[in-house]
Amino acid sequence: MGYTVHPSAIVDDGAVIGEGSRVWHFVHVCGGAVIGAGCSLGQNVFVGNRVRIGDNVKIQNNVSVYDNVTLEDDVFCGPSMVFTNVYNPRSAVSRKDEYRDTLVKRGATLGANSTIVCGVTVGEYAFVGAGAVVNRDVKPFALMAGVPARQIGWMSRFGERLPLPLKGEAEAVCPHTGDRYVLRGDTLTCEGQS
Repeated sequence: MGYTVHPSAIVDDGAVIGEGSRVWHFVHVCGGAVIGAGCSLGQNVFVGNRVRIGDNVKIQNNVSVYDNVTLEDDVFCGPSMVFTNVYNPRSAVSRKDEYRDTLVKRGATLGANSTIVCGVTVGEYAFVGAGAVVNRDVKPFALMAGVPARQIGWMSRFGERLPLPLKGEAEAVCPHTGDRYVLRGDTLTCEGQS
């Protein structure tokens, strides 16, 4: 076994966990889950059966990753953030056949106590601030805040706010990496190092 599991954790038969991953206190990983290499699942994390988690994903304490959630490589899930998988739940109405897919793309950050309502895609390297409620798709590199979440800026791959307007034609260079970011309309792309 090329990964570490704390004695208090439960990993059901059939779960796939990659090399070098760490499963901490009181975690429950269901049998259908697939978790990549180099991941960290903090205390009291739950991972459902129909969940796919890429490499180098960090899931902090008290996060439940429910069925139909996919986390690509390098995603960060802050403490006590929330995923849902049913849009209109009722205790007396079974809706397990109505789960909506949620996709969090490579490098995105989901801040502490944020909520990701099911059925959305969070773009590459997007940054969802603490306590925000995301109920629609998030653009790559977008900085989101509020309830409901709205875009308030742009973030670099390094995780620093970029001095760019929300829309227009502009460029910025990350002082940490030298990456050049180009804004065209309301779409930001990283053009590599300048």
